[in-house]
Amino acid sequence: MSGETHETEVRQAETGEVASGAGAGHGARPGVGGRELTAGVTVLSAVVAVVSLLTGALLAVASLVGHVFAAWTSPEALTPGLVGAAMVGVAPGLFAVGRARAWEEVRTLVLPTVIVLVGLFAVSIVNGSELQAAVGGSLFLVLFSLGWVAVLGVLALAAVVCVLGQYRRPAAPRPAATAPMPGWTKPFLAVLGAGWLGIGAGLLALPGFWADFVPWTVGRADAQGLGVWALALGVGVLGALAEDDLTRVRPALIAVPGVAVAAAVVLAVHASKVDWASGPGVALVSLLVGLLSTGLSGEWIRRSRQAEAASPASS
Repeated sequence: MSGETHETEVRQAETGEVASGAGAGHGARPGVGGRELTAGVTVLSAVVAVVSLLTGALLAVASLVGHVFAAWTSPEALTPGLVGAAMVGVAPGLFAVGRARAWEEVRTLVLPTVIVLVGLFAVSIVNGSELQAAVGGSLFLVLFSLGWVAVLGVLALAAVVCVLGQYRRPAAPRPAATAPMPGWTKPFLAVLGAGWLGIGAGLLALPGFWADFVPWTVGRADAQGLGVWALALGVGVLGALAEDDLTRVRPALIAVPGVAVAAAVVLAVHASKVDWASGPGVALVSLLVGLLSTGLSGEWIRRSRQAEAASPASS
């Protein structure tokens, strides 16, 4: 009897361990922890990715061939092209959200995306007199501007609701970082994030003053639209710095170099419109190079840490 009792206790202990392991894995990958990613955030990210890809490609291609195509009036084709390039560049990162299981893996991209959606909607409403529908441009531009405002309004509201619902999920204890950022990268990220954040805040709050520091001609809505994107990039970079774990920022690592490369293509086509020798021109190049190097080096370091952890020697 004692032998049978002992076997029963062993089986119960093993069953308990398996159940515990399954519960620990539900909603968060090992080493990630936190809140289980909701279906709302996943679906929202996919929808925003598709809309960004289609709309951004339209804006960027029109700019590349020299047409001023935007929801609001713009003095040059460069600014709408940059907005479209940023939309195209961020789409792959948003598609990657669907492969995550924990909110902590995607929040450094999703929260800046919410800033972009809400910010561009607010800029469009505040500068309503500059919309193509108000100015009375071509029928296609008028319909595009109306659709721009309507779609942005719906997506912005959905984004706020989804994020609020996400934070209603219970949070598991956050484990130690599995791939912490090297110490030498942190000052660089702090400067890069603060640079984008400061520029974005200035363009949004005081577009009449800060628009003069943009190294090409922009209108008020242009300046604030660029400010929204700059603010979102700054929040994303500083959020990654606070996260301090490359396994939890992978969608952002995918999006950041895409934004930098797409923006560089548009700037290269319109190079004659940019005052490259000015201080703002040099700063713009530095910030874009910073974005590109951040994404590429972060992904390389993440893969290296992952390979080290999986190697027999580490085991």
